[in-house]
Amino acid sequence: MIERADVVAARERIAGRVRSTPVLDADVPGPAGDIPVTLKLEYLQFGGSFKIRGSLNTLLHSARGCSEIVIASGGNAGIAAVTAARAQSVGCVVVVPENAPQAKVDALRDLGATVVLHGSTYEVAYARATELAAERNAFQLHAYDLPDVVAGAGTIGLELEEQVPEPNPILVAVGGGGLIGGVAAAVGMNRRVVGVEPEGSPTLHEAMKHGEPVDVSVHGVAEDSLGATRLGGVAMEIVARQTVSSVLVQDSAIIAARTCLWRQFRIAVEWGGAAALAAVMSGAYVPQSGERPIIVLCGANTDPRDLYGDDR
Repeated sequence: MIERADVVAARERIAGRVRSTPVLDADVPGPAGDIPVTLKLEYLQFGGSFKIRGSLNTLLHSARGCSEIVIASGGNAGIAAVTAARAQSVGCVVVVPENAPQAKVDALRDLGATVVLHGSTYEVAYARATELAAERNAFQLHAYDLPDVVAGAGTIGLELEEQVPEPNPILVAVGGGGLIGGVAAAVGMNRRVVGVEPEGSPTLHEAMKHGEPVDVSVHGVAEDSLGATRLGGVAMEIVARQTVSSVLVQDSAIIAARTCLWRQFRIAVEWGGAAALAAVMSGAYVPQSGERPIIVLCGANTDPRDLYGDDR
Protein backbone atom coordinates (compact mmCIF):
# COMPACT_ATOMS: atom_id res chain seq x y z
CA MET A 1 0.00 0.00 0.00
CA ILE A 2 1.34 3.40 -1.04
CA GLU A 3 0.36 6.33 1.18
CA ARG A 4 1.13 10.04 1.03
CA ALA A 5 4.00 9.44 3.49
CA ASP A 6 5.70 7.20 0.91
CA VAL A 7 5.48 9.96 -1.66
CA VAL A 8 6.90 12.48 0.79
CA ALA A 9 9.80 10.11 1.50
CA ALA A 10 10.38 9.70 -2.22
CA ARG A 11 10.54 13.45 -2.67
CA GLU A 12 13.18 13.71 0.04
CA ARG A 13 15.29 11.03 -1.68
CA ILE A 14 15.21 12.52 -5.15
CA ALA A 15 15.38 16.17 -4.10
CA GLY A 16 18.07 17.98 -6.07
CA ARG A 17 18.35 15.07 -8.52
CA VAL A 18 15.25 15.81 -10.62
CA ARG A 19 13.70 19.02 -11.87
CA SER A 20 10.79 20.71 -10.17
CA THR A 21 9.00 21.38 -13.43
CA PRO A 22 7.11 24.67 -13.90
CA VAL A 23 3.44 25.34 -14.54
CA LEU A 24 1.89 27.62 -17.15
CA ASP A 25 -1.59 29.17 -17.06
CA ALA A 26 -3.14 29.24 -20.52
CA ASP A 27 -6.40 29.22 -22.45
CA VAL A 28 -7.09 26.37 -24.86
CA PRO A 29 -9.95 25.93 -27.33
CA GLY A 30 -12.90 23.83 -26.21
CA PRO A 31 -16.25 22.86 -27.74
CA ALA A 32 -17.90 26.09 -26.53
CA GLY A 33 -14.97 28.50 -26.46
CA ASP A 34 -11.66 28.98 -24.71
CA ILE A 35 -11.07 27.06 -21.47
CA PRO A 36 -8.59 28.21 -18.79
CA VAL A 37 -6.15 25.48 -17.76
CA THR A 38 -2.86 25.13 -15.91
CA LEU A 39 -0.25 23.12 -17.80
CA LYS A 40 2.27 21.17 -15.72
CA LEU A 41 5.34 21.10 -17.96
CA GLU A 42 6.65 17.71 -16.86
CA TYR A 43 7.94 16.97 -20.35
CA LEU A 44 10.87 19.23 -19.37
CA GLN A 45 11.98 16.59 -16.88
CA PHE A 46 15.30 14.74 -17.25
CA GLY A 47 14.82 12.00 -19.82
CA GLY A 48 11.86 13.81 -21.37
CA SER A 49 9.15 12.33 -19.13
CA PHE A 50 7.93 12.00 -15.54
CA LYS A 51 9.32 8.48 -15.25
CA ILE A 52 12.78 9.51 -14.02
CA ARG A 53 11.16 10.27 -10.67
CA GLY A 54 10.14 6.66 -10.07
CA SER A 55 13.30 5.11 -11.49
CA LEU A 56 15.57 7.24 -9.37
CA ASN A 57 13.49 6.71 -6.23
CA THR A 58 13.77 2.94 -6.75
CA LEU A 59 17.53 3.05 -7.25
CA LEU A 60 17.92 5.10 -4.08
CA HIS A 61 15.63 2.83 -2.02
CA SER A 62 14.60 -0.75 -2.83
CA ALA A 63 17.31 -1.25 -5.49
CA ARG A 64 20.03 0.55 -3.56
CA GLY A 65 23.41 -1.13 -3.97
CA CYS A 66 22.58 -3.07 -7.15
CA SER A 67 25.14 -3.07 -9.95
CA GLU A 68 22.73 -3.50 -12.87
CA ILE A 69 19.06 -3.08 -13.65
CA VAL A 70 16.91 -4.66 -16.36
CA ILE A 71 13.64 -3.19 -17.58
CA ALA A 72 11.12 -3.85 -20.34
CA SER A 73 9.93 -0.67 -21.97
CA GLY A 74 8.42 0.77 -25.10
CA GLY A 75 10.69 3.75 -24.64
CA ASN A 76 10.00 6.29 -21.88
CA ALA A 77 10.51 4.01 -18.88
CA GLY A 78 13.71 2.72 -20.44
CA ILE A 79 15.00 6.23 -21.10
CA ALA A 80 14.24 7.14 -17.49
CA ALA A 81 15.85 3.96 -16.20
CA VAL A 82 19.12 4.43 -18.05
CA THR A 83 19.20 8.14 -17.13
CA ALA A 84 18.79 7.26 -13.45
CA ALA A 85 21.23 4.36 -13.72
CA ARG A 86 23.94 6.58 -15.23
CA ALA A 87 23.52 9.03 -12.38
CA GLN A 88 24.12 6.18 -9.91
CA SER A 89 26.88 4.46 -11.95
CA VAL A 90 24.68 1.41 -12.47
CA GLY A 91 24.45 -0.65 -15.65
CA CYS A 92 21.14 -0.78 -17.53
CA VAL A 93 19.63 -3.30 -19.95
CA VAL A 94 16.40 -2.31 -21.71
CA VAL A 95 14.26 -4.90 -23.49
CA VAL A 96 12.24 -3.12 -26.16
CA PRO A 97 9.51 -4.47 -28.47
CA GLU A 98 10.76 -4.66 -32.03
CA ASN A 99 8.09 -2.19 -33.17
CA ALA A 100 9.09 0.56 -30.69
CA PRO A 101 9.57 4.04 -32.20
CA GLN A 102 13.07 4.38 -33.62
CA ALA A 103 13.51 7.78 -31.98
CA LYS A 104 13.17 6.16 -28.55
CA VAL A 105 15.44 3.22 -29.41
CA ASP A 106 18.10 5.64 -30.66
CA ALA A 107 17.78 7.68 -27.47
CA LEU A 108 18.28 4.57 -25.33
CA ARG A 109 21.45 3.66 -27.18
CA ASP A 110 22.77 7.22 -27.10
CA LEU A 111 22.33 7.23 -23.32
CA GLY A 112 24.39 4.07 -22.97
CA ALA A 113 21.75 1.40 -22.40
CA THR A 114 22.23 -2.14 -23.62
CA VAL A 115 19.18 -2.46 -25.88
CA VAL A 116 17.61 -5.86 -26.54
CA LEU A 117 14.91 -5.90 -29.22
CA HIS A 118 12.49 -8.71 -28.50
CA GLY A 119 8.91 -9.54 -29.52
CA SER A 120 6.16 -7.26 -30.74
CA THR A 121 4.38 -6.45 -27.45
CA TYR A 122 5.31 -5.15 -24.03
CA GLU A 123 4.21 -8.43 -22.43
CA VAL A 124 6.66 -10.47 -24.52
CA ALA A 125 9.44 -7.97 -23.85
CA TYR A 126 8.66 -8.10 -20.12
CA ALA A 127 8.93 -11.89 -20.07
CA ARG A 128 12.35 -11.65 -21.69
CA ALA A 129 13.41 -8.95 -19.21
CA THR A 130 12.45 -11.27 -16.35
CA GLU A 131 14.64 -13.99 -17.81
CA LEU A 132 17.57 -11.62 -18.32
CA ALA A 133 17.33 -10.23 -14.80
CA ALA A 134 17.61 -13.76 -13.40
CA GLU A 135 20.45 -14.70 -15.76
CA ARG A 136 22.45 -11.55 -14.96
CA ASN A 137 21.58 -11.39 -11.24
CA ALA A 138 20.25 -7.88 -11.87
CA PHE A 139 17.44 -5.88 -10.28
CA GLN A 140 14.33 -5.91 -12.44
CA LEU A 141 12.78 -2.47 -12.63
CA HIS A 142 9.13 -2.26 -13.68
CA ALA A 143 7.86 0.50 -15.92
CA TYR A 144 4.91 1.31 -13.65
CA ASP A 145 4.04 -1.42 -11.14
CA LEU A 146 6.54 -1.14 -8.29
CA PRO A 147 5.77 0.75 -5.07
CA ASP A 148 8.87 2.95 -5.33
CA VAL A 149 8.13 3.73 -8.99
CA VAL A 150 4.59 4.82 -8.14
CA ALA A 151 5.69 6.82 -5.10
CA GLY A 152 8.31 8.63 -7.18
CA ALA A 153 5.73 9.56 -9.81
CA GLY A 154 3.54 10.92 -7.04
CA THR A 155 6.03 13.66 -6.23
CA ILE A 156 4.44 15.59 -9.11
CA GLY A 157 1.34 15.86 -6.95
CA LEU A 158 3.28 17.34 -4.05
CA GLU A 159 4.81 19.95 -6.35
CA LEU A 160 1.39 20.86 -7.69
CA GLU A 161 0.03 21.42 -4.20
CA GLU A 162 2.66 24.11 -3.76
CA GLN A 163 2.44 25.56 -7.26
CA VAL A 164 -1.36 25.61 -7.45
CA PRO A 165 -2.82 26.00 -3.93
CA GLU A 166 -6.40 26.11 -5.24
CA PRO A 167 -7.93 22.61 -5.12
CA ASN A 168 -8.33 22.30 -8.86
CA PRO A 169 -8.57 18.77 -10.33
CA ILE A 170 -5.48 17.16 -11.83
CA LEU A 171 -5.82 15.43 -15.20
CA VAL A 172 -3.20 12.81 -16.07
CA ALA A 173 -2.77 10.34 -18.89
CA VAL A 174 -3.04 6.67 -17.96
CA GLY A 175 -1.18 3.68 -19.37
CA GLY A 176 -0.20 1.19 -16.70
CA GLY A 177 -1.23 3.56 -13.93
CA GLY A 178 2.02 4.54 -12.27
CA LEU A 179 1.41 8.26 -12.70
CA ILE A 180 -2.22 8.37 -11.65
CA GLY A 181 -1.53 6.00 -8.76
CA GLY A 182 1.27 8.17 -7.44
CA VAL A 183 -0.56 11.48 -7.86
CA ALA A 184 -3.69 10.06 -6.23
CA ALA A 185 -1.66 8.73 -3.29
CA ALA A 186 -0.15 12.18 -2.86
CA VAL A 187 -3.22 14.43 -3.20
CA GLY A 188 -6.28 12.24 -3.61
CA MET A 189 -7.89 13.24 -0.33
CA ASN A 190 -7.44 16.95 -1.08
CA ARG A 191 -8.46 17.24 -4.73
CA ARG A 192 -9.88 15.20 -7.59
CA VAL A 193 -7.61 13.23 -9.87
CA VAL A 194 -8.91 12.35 -13.34
CA GLY A 195 -7.35 9.64 -15.48
CA VAL A 196 -7.47 10.21 -19.23
CA GLU A 197 -7.09 7.25 -21.55
CA PRO A 198 -7.29 6.68 -25.29
CA GLU A 199 -10.33 4.66 -26.27
CA GLY A 200 -7.87 2.16 -27.70
CA SER A 201 -6.22 1.35 -24.33
CA PRO A 202 -8.73 1.81 -21.47
CA THR A 203 -6.87 0.03 -18.67
CA LEU A 204 -8.16 2.24 -15.83
CA HIS A 205 -11.68 2.49 -17.21
CA GLU A 206 -12.03 -1.29 -17.46
CA ALA A 207 -10.38 -1.92 -14.10
CA MET A 208 -12.79 0.45 -12.37
CA LYS A 209 -15.74 -1.15 -14.16
CA HIS A 210 -14.73 -4.67 -13.12
CA GLY A 211 -13.32 -3.81 -9.69
CA GLU A 212 -9.93 -5.26 -10.59
CA PRO A 213 -7.31 -5.00 -13.34
CA VAL A 214 -8.31 -6.82 -16.52
CA ASP A 215 -6.56 -7.31 -19.84
CA VAL A 216 -7.51 -4.95 -22.66
CA SER A 217 -6.57 -4.85 -26.31
CA VAL A 218 -4.33 -1.96 -27.32
CA HIS A 219 -4.31 0.17 -30.46
CA GLY A 220 -4.14 3.82 -31.46
CA VAL A 221 -1.75 6.73 -31.88
CA ALA A 222 -0.55 6.69 -28.24
CA GLU A 223 0.15 2.98 -28.14
CA ASP A 224 3.90 3.43 -27.70
CA SER A 225 3.55 5.43 -24.47
CA LEU A 226 0.10 4.50 -23.09
CA GLY A 227 -0.06 0.98 -24.48
CA ALA A 228 -0.13 -1.11 -21.29
CA THR A 229 -2.64 -3.94 -21.61
CA ARG A 230 -3.49 -4.04 -17.90
CA LEU A 231 -3.58 -1.56 -15.02
CA GLY A 232 -0.87 -2.19 -12.45
CA GLY A 233 -1.80 -3.71 -9.12
CA VAL A 234 -0.20 -0.89 -7.13
CA ALA A 235 -2.27 1.71 -8.99
CA MET A 236 -5.44 -0.35 -8.61
CA GLU A 237 -5.10 -0.45 -4.85
CA ILE A 238 -4.70 3.32 -4.73
CA VAL A 239 -7.50 4.33 -7.11
CA ALA A 240 -9.90 2.00 -5.31
CA ARG A 241 -9.64 4.11 -2.15
CA GLN A 242 -9.07 7.60 -3.54
CA THR A 243 -11.13 10.20 -5.41
CA VAL A 244 -10.27 9.09 -8.94
CA SER A 245 -12.34 9.05 -12.11
CA SER A 246 -11.72 8.02 -15.71
CA VAL A 247 -12.57 9.57 -19.07
CA LEU A 248 -11.84 8.24 -22.53
CA VAL A 249 -10.69 10.25 -25.55
CA GLN A 250 -10.55 9.47 -29.25
CA ASP A 251 -7.34 9.46 -31.25
CA SER A 252 -8.60 12.48 -33.20
CA ALA A 253 -8.83 14.44 -29.94
CA ILE A 254 -5.26 13.51 -29.00
CA ILE A 255 -4.04 14.59 -32.42
CA ALA A 256 -5.87 17.92 -32.11
CA ALA A 257 -4.46 18.53 -28.62
CA ARG A 258 -0.88 17.83 -29.66
CA THR A 259 -1.29 20.08 -32.70
CA CYS A 260 -2.68 22.86 -30.49
CA LEU A 261 0.24 22.61 -28.08
CA TRP A 262 2.69 23.03 -30.92
CA ARG A 263 0.92 25.74 -32.89
CA GLN A 264 -0.16 27.91 -29.94
CA PHE A 265 2.67 27.37 -27.45
CA ARG A 266 5.49 25.71 -29.42
CA ILE A 267 5.31 22.79 -26.98
CA ALA A 268 6.28 19.48 -28.59
CA VAL A 269 5.00 16.41 -26.75
CA GLU A 270 4.44 12.80 -27.72
CA TRP A 271 0.94 11.47 -28.34
CA GLY A 272 0.50 10.21 -24.78
CA GLY A 273 1.72 13.54 -23.44
CA ALA A 274 -1.23 15.29 -25.10
CA ALA A 275 -3.93 12.87 -23.92
CA ALA A 276 -4.87 14.74 -20.74
CA LEU A 277 -5.32 17.99 -22.63
CA ALA A 278 -7.42 16.17 -25.22
CA ALA A 279 -10.06 15.49 -22.56
CA VAL A 280 -10.64 19.22 -21.96
CA MET A 281 -10.44 20.32 -25.58
CA SER A 282 -12.82 17.63 -26.81
CA GLY A 283 -15.38 17.98 -24.05
CA ALA A 284 -14.76 14.51 -22.62
CA TYR A 285 -14.03 16.37 -19.38
CA VAL A 286 -16.11 19.49 -18.70
CA PRO A 287 -14.69 21.81 -16.02
CA GLN A 288 -17.03 23.07 -13.35
CA SER A 289 -17.75 26.78 -13.07
CA GLY A 290 -14.67 28.66 -11.83
CA GLU A 291 -12.46 25.61 -12.16
CA ARG A 292 -9.06 25.68 -13.87
CA PRO A 293 -8.04 22.06 -14.52
CA ILE A 294 -4.38 21.14 -14.13
CA ILE A 295 -3.11 19.25 -17.16
CA VAL A 296 0.03 17.15 -16.73
CA LEU A 297 2.03 17.13 -19.97
CA CYS A 298 3.89 13.99 -19.05
CA GLY A 299 6.29 13.23 -21.90
CA ALA A 300 8.03 14.60 -24.98
CA ASN A 301 9.99 11.69 -26.45
CA THR A 302 8.77 12.05 -29.99
CA ASP A 303 10.24 12.38 -33.44
CA PRO A 304 9.95 16.11 -34.28
CA ARG A 305 9.47 15.24 -37.94
CA ASP A 306 6.09 13.73 -37.04
CA LEU A 307 4.98 16.99 -35.48
CA TYR A 308 6.35 20.02 -37.29
CA GLY A 309 4.91 19.36 -40.74
CA ASP A 310 4.44 22.67 -42.48
CA ASP A 311 5.02 24.63 -39.26
CA ARG A 312 8.80 24.25 -39.15
